[in-house]
Amino acid sequence: MARIAGIDIPKNKRGVIALTYIFGIGRSRAKEVLAAAKVDESKKVQDWNDEEIAAIREQVGTFTIEGELRSETQLSIKRLMDIGCYRGIRHRSGLPLRGQRTKNNSRTRKGKRKTVANKKIATK
Repeated sequence: MARIAGIDIPKNKRGVIALTYIFGIGRSRAKEVLAAAKVDESKKVQDWNDEEIAAIREQVGTFTIEGELRSETQLSIKRLMDIGCYRGIRHRSGLPLRGQRTKNNSRTRKGKRKTVANKKIATK
């Protein structure tokens, strides 16, 4: 099992797919990394030799990934909340911030439904 950027890469997957296990590396960036390291992207991780792994490690090191990227993202969100802009307020209240409607959907952001009891009708 190859270890790149502190992440154990699955050895039975193709190189492009295996690199996406690293936070901050998607399919297109994985292809860039493998092209720059001169490794065939259809080659499985278990078939990589030590020189190829070293070249891939070097290429991956040029990007902001994993913990550094996570902290950078959290700092950006905190900055939005501190300045009190619309997106920051939506982050603070746990609502979607990119213009989605919230009457019916957005359960992921709002959480589990909170049932509100109906008002009792007064009888004469």
